[in-house]
Amino acid sequence: MHPSDIAHLVMPSRAAAVADPRSGAPLLVGLTRPDLDADENVGHVVRLAAADGRWTTTDWTHGPHDGAPSISPDGRWVTFLRRVGGTGPDAHPQLVVMPTAGGEGRVVTALPLGAEAPVWSPDSTRIATTARIPEPGRYGTPTANGTAADASAEPPRHITRLDYRQDGVGFLRDRLRRLVVVDVAAALTGDPVETAITDDTTAVSDPTWTPDGTALVVSAPRDAGAAETTESDLYRVDAVSGAITLLVESDGTAAAPQFGPDGTLFFLGTDRTQGIVAVPTGLYAARTSGDPVRARRLTDHRTVDLEVGPGLLVPRSGDVLVGVLHRGAVELRAVPWTTDATASTADDDASTGAEPLPLDALPVLHGGDVVVRAITAIGEDVVIATVGLPDSAGEVVLIDTAAGSVETLSDLGAGLRAVGLRPVEELVGTAPDGHEVHGWLVLPEGEGPHPVLRVVHGGPFAQQDRAVFDEAQVYAAAGYAVVLGNPRGSAGYGFDHGQAIIGRLGTVDVDDVLALLDVALERDDLDASRVGIMGGSYGGFMTSWIAAREPERFTAAWSERAVNAWDSFAGSSDIGWFFAEAYVGADPEDQRRQSPLTYAEDVMMPFMVAHSEQDWRCPLEQGQRQFVALRRAGVEAEFLLFPGEGHELSRSGRPSHRVQRFDHVLRWWNTHLPVV
Repeated sequence: MHPSDIAHLVMPSRAAAVADPRSGAPLLVGLTRPDLDADENVGHVVRLAAADGRWTTTDWTHGPHDGAPSISPDGRWVTFLRRVGGTGPDAHPQLVVMPTAGGEGRVVTALPLGAEAPVWSPDSTRIATTARIPEPGRYGTPTANGTAADASAEPPRHITRLDYRQDGVGFLRDRLRRLVVVDVAAALTGDPVETAITDDTTAVSDPTWTPDGTALVVSAPRDAGAAETTESDLYRVDAVSGAITLLVESDGTAAAPQFGPDGTLFFLGTDRTQGIVAVPTGLYAARTSGDPVRARRLTDHRTVDLEVGPGLLVPRSGDVLVGVLHRGAVELRAVPWTTDATASTADDDASTGAEPLPLDALPVLHGGDVVVRAITAIGEDVVIATVGLPDSAGEVVLIDTAAGSVETLSDLGAGLRAVGLRPVEELVGTAPDGHEVHGWLVLPEGEGPHPVLRVVHGGPFAQQDRAVFDEAQVYAAAGYAVVLGNPRGSAGYGFDHGQAIIGRLGTVDVDDVLALLDVALERDDLDASRVGIMGGSYGGFMTSWIAAREPERFTAAWSERAVNAWDSFAGSSDIGWFFAEAYVGADPEDQRRQSPLTYAEDVMMPFMVAHSEQDWRCPLEQGQRQFVALRRAGVEAEFLLFPGEGHELSRSGRPSHRVQRFDHVLRWWNTHLPVV
């Protein structure tokens, strides 16, 4: 795989279907990919259908900015997002509705900054969505007197809270996410909907309709966002008036609510008594009659960690389908449940009801080398999932749980396989304290011995997963062996594994990074004398840290969008106000001791600092301070800065910038770690 081959990274959305597509019923999926010619990420909707014993994919829309299709429960209508209103900043995604049988689509929203993913009401007459509604006069919208000013002429922002901005979004308090409800019949014959039903006091997300269609359940900050908080609860919003009331009080956070067949409300949540960071997500259930109640957790917090997303929780009669993080995979598993298991600890003794289920009690419906990204259930026996695979960014699979079969319906990774992917081998190492370390080796072509890159993932509470990783494939195609893995602090290996680095960054996580590298370097086809280290975000932190602590082990370093200094990160990052203290503590000496910047003068190797100008997660000053400190210490340091990009450049940035980044990475390693 070469840098320009990112154009073959086709990503499917959650599948839209209300009946078994094997019988001819519509199955729609949105596809997105980087378009190098247009220099933007594009998308359109396709239909998958069975014909003559094989599945075919045909265009349902032509894009170039369509996605998130959803079919009404009665099967008559399709809604999806389409960017309309011009080009660039003037274009925003709006909801389009069209007959499932085909015909002209009609735009049914005209929201100032666009709509988000749609959710149909049970009776197929209304669509709910969320949208950021700006204050008049901001973000190109007209003021009260009808004039619109450019951004530089807007009035000052009066900020009184810590949660005022977010990487990849921008400022928050002047454009809170609100709930919008579209009456389909009225919108098809009248004007598009321009307003929300909730007001500008509470940010909401993850809407789902109540079974009777009179209200929606949303996730919102604790106390309806009266003050900054890392906690959230579930609220009921009247579908007509927009009145919002507390429905379920969580143990800490609540997301992706969904009603089961018997009216039980399920959601994904975390328990804040276990901490603010590196806390596994669990499945919760609650009865929603009466006063607000605290739900019961159905999965064990020590062994089960669930992937979070609106398309990753699907209740059925007798179980709930979820995506479980496990050793680099996201497996499709079922959580068995009964009504008795949902008894609330607020109304019953804590000892009653079912105990939370451990990992080995959750049946695997689809596992192995898969990363489940979204789930759609049809009846009790058919599940359609979108999954990442080692040779594809995403495919659509049909799982027949009654027959125990899995059928792949798409071939979206064909382009990647055609250009060539390098093989991936599993690695298991042992840290000095006996802890098992798990990861992978991506091998280049040829006998070697090959130069080696140790690539460290971000997070830290995330996982290097089993889906195709474009960075590793590009580096391997250029002749480098790439070592990937999940050191302590990562997700997917249990509670203790994730919590192991709280208050002690740069200790056992470093041991694990190096232990996995040492296992790989035992191979005759790898050159232990030619090794580089690189990573982004937390992986950039680890690169900066290890480069100073292990100067003899590596030839050069590439540290990207890194945390380098906790003192300034605490006050400049969008999450710094809680994240820094949660991981390293509030004591300035602890922050100094666990900051790579403190040890910059110990770096002895060529060092690249890469950053994005609009990174609000690990702000630009983190890269600037590290670069200046390195240069002042006499290090051969360079600074690569991308305009107009945020923290997610390498994953979803402008396609030309992603390719240019790869070009610079390969230039850097060709200079300091040439393939011979």
